[in-house]
Amino acid sequence: MLRSLIEQLVFASLQQLQQQGVFAAEQPFVFQVERPRDKNHGDFATNAALVLAKSARLPPRQLAERILSALPAGQTAVERWEVAGPGFINFFLTPQTLQNLLVTIGQQAADYGKSHSGQGRRIQVEFVSANPTGPMHLGHGRGAVTGDVIVRLLQAIGCSVEREYYINDAGGQTLVLGRSVLIRYHGLFGQEWPLPEGCYPGEYVLDIAKALQAEQGDRWLTPTPPERPPQEVVDFAIARCLAWIRDDLKLLNIPFDTWFSERSLHEEGLIVHAIEQLASKDLIYEGILEPPKGKQPEDWEPRPQRLFRSSRFGDEVDRPLQKSDGSYTYFAADIAYHLNKAERGFAGLINIWGADHGGYIKRVQSALAALTGRHDLLEVRLVQMVNLFRAGQPVRMSKRAGTFVTLREVVEEAGADAVRFWFLLRSSGAGLDFDLDLAMAKTNENPVFYVQYAHARVHSLRRRLQDREISDIPESPHYLQRLSEEPERELLRHLSRFPEVVEQAALEKEPQKITHYLLEVAAAFHTYYNGYKILDEDTDLRAARMALSKAVGQVIANGLTLLGVSAPEQM
Repeated sequence: MLRSLIEQLVFASLQQLQQQGVFAAEQPFVFQVERPRDKNHGDFATNAALVLAKSARLPPRQLAERILSALPAGQTAVERWEVAGPGFINFFLTPQTLQNLLVTIGQQAADYGKSHSGQGRRIQVEFVSANPTGPMHLGHGRGAVTGDVIVRLLQAIGCSVEREYYINDAGGQTLVLGRSVLIRYHGLFGQEWPLPEGCYPGEYVLDIAKALQAEQGDRWLTPTPPERPPQEVVDFAIARCLAWIRDDLKLLNIPFDTWFSERSLHEEGLIVHAIEQLASKDLIYEGILEPPKGKQPEDWEPRPQRLFRSSRFGDEVDRPLQKSDGSYTYFAADIAYHLNKAERGFAGLINIWGADHGGYIKRVQSALAALTGRHDLLEVRLVQMVNLFRAGQPVRMSKRAGTFVTLREVVEEAGADAVRFWFLLRSSGAGLDFDLDLAMAKTNENPVFYVQYAHARVHSLRRRLQDREISDIPESPHYLQRLSEEPERELLRHLSRFPEVVEQAALEKEPQKITHYLLEVAAAFHTYYNGYKILDEDTDLRAARMALSKAVGQVIANGLTLLGVSAPEQM
């Protein structure tokens, strides 16, 4: 990265000043190198003189002048520099430094933008984890795409990443599914039972019931509704829903390395193991919780419970681990699951959760801190819901799901590229309006079309060269010197930022930074394409402009690959 080059220059200068006695021998050098928002302030700027002035016992501007005077002799990357404001140092790169970047992009090709800064750190990303009780909705889809791209970004900076789906195949929601299926199943035999409140009304439940009838006939018929659905019926329904979820994820090209069953936590004694670990640390006690804030549930009572001292680790209150009937709470299962993750040796855990789970983050992090001693092991990214619009009107209902539009319906209509790109237009923590008509439009107002069209334009230039039987001359420093126009320099600046954007997006788990960057590059290229004759008759100028165009196409393709979006050569 060019930023690293500037960092190395400044660091070398500071070491030289240290040898001259300006800094103490043990003085650590911590400073930042950033890109100024105003290009008139240079390509890069550093705050080194500001943050180190006190230790140097010099005014910041005076220290800045000393830093510049000690820069390594013979460096060719920086054309000029200046001290600005209270002591910032602005650096202006030579045209050759930016132009030679095109050679680097040509050589690295699909690897341009990748790095080894992650140093092979082993990270697990758990995402989607939708309850296997029906089709995936758009919120699930946004979480799926967000998690998938975070994985791709972490891999791009050299982390070793594993994808995991947590199957919620235990608990009340699975029994509700089994009961819903059983009621519709009896209806197929003429036994019409009313659907109780809370059961699933979608047509997909009838699909499961028909499959159950086709495979097992009248085996599960009873004269009256059973109090609890047979576990075999529940398992049958869960398996059907999981198959749909896998198919939906396949539509978006989202794989998983591990599918972890919640039921296994109970069957393999992992919850008991986790509770024993907490007990051994004297973190469990019998107590009575304070009444819930706000409206008090009708079934709440001040009874003794087995509690985890989560408030010791940053949680608001202590949390119950067992219900009055002796069964474990969902929280107990979550503690066991995350302890199991930690015991698998991951250096970092990332969970992608729906926004309605925001209040749950602190308690899970407190449990992990208690069990592992690490407060930074788990990071949670929240994903807000998606509002779907067609012709300016909200779309909320689906015959198949009963209460929401399914992810599959939208992907099959708009296409995986559009769905993925639109899901990544904003931070996952912000609400998103998905305009179905615009997402399918072949116009520049459609962001995914706008970016893909820029890539296709690059390839149209190459085809036009071939049609005219003009050789695609390899780029070289000699030809690249002809790139002297400001829009060309602006494009070069954009291309030089790509590795930095990838690293920042990965470290901050913010995939939309790639989306926004690609829109900026596409806008700059469309402006350049429309304003300049790229296939000029001047051989050297044509070669230089084609080299620039090819680099733009490569970077757009690399960015779209990180987003899991295709880069078509023709549109």
